Amino acid sequence: MRIAQVAPPFESVPPAAYGGTERVVATLTEELVRRGHEVTLFAAGDSQTSARLEPTVDKALWHCEPPLKDLNPFWSMTLDAVWGKLDDFDIVHSHLDYWGYPLARHGRVPVVTTLHGRLDLPELQMVYRRFPDVPLVSISDAQRRPVPWANFVATIHHGIELDQFTFSPRRGDYLAFLGRISPDKGLDTAIRVARQAGMPLRIAARKPLRHDDPNVRADWEHYRQDIKPLLERGRATFIGEVAGDEKDRFLRDAAALLFPIRWPEPFGLVMAEALACGTPVVALRDGSVPEVIEDGVTGFVCSDEDEMVAAVARLDELDRARCRAEAERRFSPTAMAAAYERLYDRLLRPSMPAARSIAQVDGPPAHTGRAAPTKTRVLQASTP
Repeated sequence: MRIAQVAPPFESVPPAAYGGTERVVATLTEELVRRGHEVTLFAAGDSQTSARLEPTVDKALWHCEPPLKDLNPFWSMTLDAVWGKLDDFDIVHSHLDYWGYPLARHGRVPVVTTLHGRLDLPELQMVYRRFPDVPLVSISDAQRRPVPWANFVATIHHGIELDQFTFSPRRGDYLAFLGRISPDKGLDTAIRVARQAGMPLRIAARKPLRHDDPNVRADWEHYRQDIKPLLERGRATFIGEVAGDEKDRFLRDAAALLFPIRWPEPFGLVMAEALACGTPVVALRDGSVPEVIEDGVTGFVCSDEDEMVAAVARLDELDRARCRAEAERRFSPTAMAAAYERLYDRLLRPSMPAARSIAQVDGPPAHTGRAAPTKTRVLQASTP
C-alpha cells in the first residue's frame, strides 16, 4: 500500500525526549516500512525515518529559538502539504486530531484519524456532531466514552519499540514515576504512596517553567504549592527527564512504576514501556488503566492511595517475566501495525465486515511480509 502518515509539526519524529504521539507515529511508520509498504511521513524536517520524509516545517516548532508565540498557522501548512499530494496515496493516516477532519471529509482518498488526546472536554461535543462521518481510531475503549456516537472504526492500542527496553528478572529497590508534573498525573500521590510504603521514589520528569501559557502556569503552581514541599521532606529523588538507555535503565531497575493519574488517560505509553522491562505498574483506576494493566497479573489497579500502598507490599506476587510477555503480545510494533493494516484494508474495501473494537486483542495474525521477529533484551542479574 501507498500510505501517508501525517504527524503534527511541533516535535520531531521520533522525539528527542518527551513526545508520546510522535513516538507512536515513528514506531508505526518504521514497522509499516519493514512490512513492505510504501510509506511517506509528513512531519518536521528534523525527523529521522526510513520512510520518505515530506517536511511540513523545517524544524520541529517546539525547538525553535526564539520560541514561537502562535503555532496555529502551522496546522494549515501541514494540511496544505498533504492536500497537494493526495493522489500519491492509497490511504492517509492522520494524527492531527480534529484539525484534519475537513481533509478526511473532502479528500479524494480515504483519510483515517487516530485520536491521541482526551475527548471529555465540552467543546468537543460540537466538533464530533459536525463530523459524524469521519473515520476515527481510538487508542483505548475508555477514550471513546465522552463521545460514544462518533464514527469510531477501531480501537488499536499503541505499540512500542520493544528492542529499546531490557527485561530484568530482578525486582529493584525503588518505585518509579515517569511523566509530566501536572495535577492530572498525580505526582503528589506517588510521593505519599512511596513514603507510606517505606520505599524510595525516583522521579523522572521535567520541572515546569513559569510561562504566560495558562496551562503551563497551572503546572508551575502545582509544582510550587504541592510538589516542592513534599520533595523537601526527603525519600523522593528528582532526576529530571530521561530518554533512550537512561529511560530503559530507570524503568527496568524499579520495583514498580507508580501511575496515580487523576484524568481519563487515553492510553499511557509509559505503562507499556515499564511492562517491556518486566516492571509491574501500580495505578489508579481511571481512563485506559484497566485496559492496559491486568489487575494481579501485570500490576495492580487501585481505587485510592491506601490501596496503592497495600499493592506495593504485594509486588512479590507478580511475575516480571509475565509482564514482559504481555508487552510483547499486546504492545509490539507488529501487533499495532497488523491491526492498522487490517483497518486500512477495510477502509479501502468498504464491503468488508466491521472489526471488533480492539483490533489486536488476541495478538496479531500470522503475517507473510517482511516484519522482523521481536527480540528480547535480557539483563541477567543474580539475587543477593
